[in-house]
Amino acid sequence: MADATARSLQYEYKANSNLVLSVDRTLIDRRGRDEATGEVMSLVGKLTGSRMGDKALKSKPPMMEERKIKRRKRDEAQHDMVKMKGTTLLSEGIDEMVGILYRPKTTETRQTYEVLLNFIQAALGDQPRDVLCGAADEVLIVLKNDRKKDKEKKKEVESLLGNLAEERFALLVNLGKKITDWSQEEKTQTNETIDFDETYGVNVQFEESDDEDTGDMYGEVQEDGDVEEEEEGEEAAFDATLHANLSEEDRNKTDTGLHPREIDAFWIQRKISRFYPDDPNMAQSKAKDVLEILKTAGDDREAETKLVMLLDVSHFEFIKILRQHRQMILYCTLLAQAQTAGEKKKIEQQMNEDAELSVILKMLQATDQDDIVSEERARRQQARQTRVAADIEAMDVEEEEEVGPVQNLYLEDLVFSQGSHLMANKICQLPDGSYRKQRKGYEEVHVPALKPKPFDNDETLVSIDRLPKYAQPAFERYKSLNRIQSRLVHAAIETDQNLLLCAPTGAGKTNVALLTIMREIGKHVNADGTINADDFKIIYIAPMKSLAQEMVGNFSARLASYNLKVQELTGDHQLTREQIASTQVIVCTPEKWDIITRKGGEKTYTQFVRLLIF
Repeated sequence: MADATARSLQYEYKANSNLVLSVDRTLIDRRGRDEATGEVMSLVGKLTGSRMGDKALKSKPPMMEERKIKRRKRDEAQHDMVKMKGTTLLSEGIDEMVGILYRPKTTETRQTYEVLLNFIQAALGDQPRDVLCGAADEVLIVLKNDRKKDKEKKKEVESLLGNLAEERFALLVNLGKKITDWSQEEKTQTNETIDFDETYGVNVQFEESDDEDTGDMYGEVQEDGDVEEEEEGEEAAFDATLHANLSEEDRNKTDTGLHPREIDAFWIQRKISRFYPDDPNMAQSKAKDVLEILKTAGDDREAETKLVMLLDVSHFEFIKILRQHRQMILYCTLLAQAQTAGEKKKIEQQMNEDAELSVILKMLQATDQDDIVSEERARRQQARQTRVAADIEAMDVEEEEEVGPVQNLYLEDLVFSQGSHLMANKICQLPDGSYRKQRKGYEEVHVPALKPKPFDNDETLVSIDRLPKYAQPAFERYKSLNRIQSRLVHAAIETDQNLLLCAPTGAGKTNVALLTIMREIGKHVNADGTINADDFKIIYIAPMKSLAQEMVGNFSARLASYNLKVQELTGDHQLTREQIASTQVIVCTPEKWDIITRKGGEKTYTQFVRLLIF
């Protein structure tokens, strides 16, 4: 019992109170300090920046549209593959040839391949299509060989095509780089794996279903409800159930690709004018109605219905283009029709606020990059048109009576290769008194100075003493005026009529301007000889800032005896209102004077302008 009692006493609080440590519950509390306690709290001040319903959307979420665009791009890529597979022995172009190693698989590489064939045709001359394609294969094999250096590649290419300049070979290398679907495995591939219908030669392809997500796996089964929800009755981008062998022209007709830069202010009217060739007023009226429908229609279906009622079902292809590119056509047309910069800026702001329209605006504002393929195609197309036009003209001449040989003008032979250093005149007639001296490596030509024109019988130089007394201090360094100044002294210093003086450098135009200044000063001279400097201002407009500084120094020295202040007013030298008020002669540039006359506060000073010299 004693042992049991002792054992129980050791657990009493008195025996263990000094051994137990108090625990800080705040350190081991697992509940966060910021966690809501369940108490009712006010939301005042916490809902700033948005209101109830601000994030409500009338359209589909952007994620759904992005998935739709990605699926459409993937389907277009599959459609291109199907078109390449859907060829037969009746197909046109490169696919009908046997033994050709490379066949382009995309639209871009097909265009590049056509430019490459034109390049080879220019080097080899007119050759059959299969010969050009075979040469293109050999050239591509050389260009795609990474183990060879450029010099070796050029040597082998020249053995096939003949001598090539460095610029032409560089162009050929760039064309080879644009052939992105070339591979060594594809060289040995043929069309054996393509299944054709033996009767009609049509490749049968069943279109796969669109997958809902953006995964890499194709052909996943998709529920009907999802398709109806996303497409909302919209027609599929294409129907690849049966792909007939269309020619290149037919394929271009079915291609409805549209770029924002193709749309200007009259794009709709030009398209509609094809339907009404004899009634331009009707086409203009229809174009306005179409633009109004695109602007006011609630959705694409409503727009399509109204367009069909307006344009008739016979023009459904054009209606389909309007429906497919509704936003692009609408905003590009409005942007092109904007009359002021403010309207244009407002439309651009609306386009920036929308994700789809912002992409269109970026495409409009993006600068075109130089593309070798497009340049080469344009050059070849222009040369081809010129050659065809020349052939047609020659045929017309042969059919008519022979009136003479056809004269062709070769502009390349008329180009000045030396530029401005070319001397085209064979004979140079020098004035009397000129002589030449032959030097080693050059020739000296001495031309005497022109003799002044003799004075007329009644022509004399005006002496400074004949000027008014108040004007003589400004010409104290001169004894008389020159011939031009003497002819204009009466009109400049005695009348207020406008003067137009055309004279070469050094003819004395500055002194004529000073005579007109003396005329204005003479109007404000008091009886005691003082001048009312606050009653007038004179503006001298210099074409350049450097000339303005020179004129300020000249006029300041000439008008120092009159106590008149001359100041410069240009972009480098500004004047305050007080300085302008205390200045009588202001020398400024045309841009600065234009700014001053447009400011409302400066009109009080411009009202005192009595003389304008420029």
